[in-house]
Amino acid sequence: MASSNFVDYVKIFCRSGKGGAGSTHLRREKFVAMGGPDGGDGGRGGHIIVRGNRNTWTLLHLKYKRHVFAGHGENGSKQRSTGADGEDRIIEVPLGTIAKDAETGEVLCEITEHNQEIILVKGGRGGLGNWNFKSATNQTPRYAQPGEDGIEMAAILELKVLADVGLVGFPNAGKSTLLSVMSAAKPEIADYPFTTLVPNLGIVSYRDHQSFAMADIPGIIEGASEGKGLGIRFLRHIERNSILLFLVPADAEDIKKEYQILLNELKQYNPELLDKGRMLAISKADMLDDELMEEIEKDLPDLPSIFISSVANKGITELKDMIWEQLMAANE
Repeated sequence: MASSNFVDYVKIFCRSGKGGAGSTHLRREKFVAMGGPDGGDGGRGGHIIVRGNRNTWTLLHLKYKRHVFAGHGENGSKQRSTGADGEDRIIEVPLGTIAKDAETGEVLCEITEHNQEIILVKGGRGGLGNWNFKSATNQTPRYAQPGEDGIEMAAILELKVLADVGLVGFPNAGKSTLLSVMSAAKPEIADYPFTTLVPNLGIVSYRDHQSFAMADIPGIIEGASEGKGLGIRFLRHIERNSILLFLVPADAEDIKKEYQILLNELKQYNPELLDKGRMLAISKADMLDDELMEEIEKDLPDLPSIFISSVANKGITELKDMIWEQLMAANE
C-alpha cells in the first residue's frame, strides 16, 4: 500500500436520477371505441448506492472522479407500459467506510461487510400515468403526474481501517518492523521519525490455518490530539480495532510514562477508545538481559505485557498467542 496511493478521505458530489413522467395516453384502436385512459407510469430515477468491497483498500479511485450522476427514469407510455428505471450508480468502497453529509456532518451510512449495499441518495419517483386517475365520475382523465426530481448532495467518504489489532506507539517504536515480521506486509522501514505516513494492514497467520488482521497506525506524539505531528488524521483508524497493542522500545527513558502519554492522547481524541482491550509490548528487547527485564517488569503498567524483538524474532510466537487469547475473550 504505497503512501502516495493511500486515500482515506474524499468529498464527492452526487446527483440521483429524475423520475420519468406518467403518460396521458388514451386508448384508440380500430375495434375499441373510446377505450379510455391507458397511460403508464414513469420509471424511477437511478439511485446512488454505496457498496462494500473487501478487495478495495483505499478511496483512491474516487479522488479524480468526484462527480457521480445516476440515470434518469424513462416516461410511461401507452398500454399501461411503465418506463424503464434510471441506471443506478454504484460506488465501491473499502470496508470501514463512513459516508457523511458534507453540509451537516450527519453520518448517513457505514459499510462494514463485503457486498453490503446502502442507498446513499434515492432516485426520484416516477409519475403515475392517467389510468391511475380514472373513476366513475372522471372516465377520461387527461393528466398524469410528472416525475420527482433527483436529489443533489455533497457527501464525504471517510475510511477507518478495519483490523483486529492496532499498533499504537511513538515514531520509531518498531511498529512497521513488527508488522513486517508477523505478516507479509512490506511497510517502509527507516531510521527516522514518521517513516510511516499511512496505515499499513497485514494478515497474521496463526495456528490451525487461522489468522487475524493487524494495522500499523502512523506514529503518535504528545499533543497529537491537538494537531501536533501528524495530528488526529490517523487517530480515527484506531477506532475500528478490536484490541490495541501499545509498542514502547526498551531504550525508552521511562516506559510507563510513554505508555501513559499514548493513552492520554487516545483519551483526548475519543474516551471510548479506553474501553478497548489493551496490551503492551516492549520492543527491541534483544538489547536486554534477564536481569534488566526483571527490573523493568517491576514498573510496568497493570496490563498484559511481553518483551519482544522483531529483529531477533524473540517473543513473536508468544505475542501471537497473547493477541489470539485476547481476541477470543473480546468476541465472547
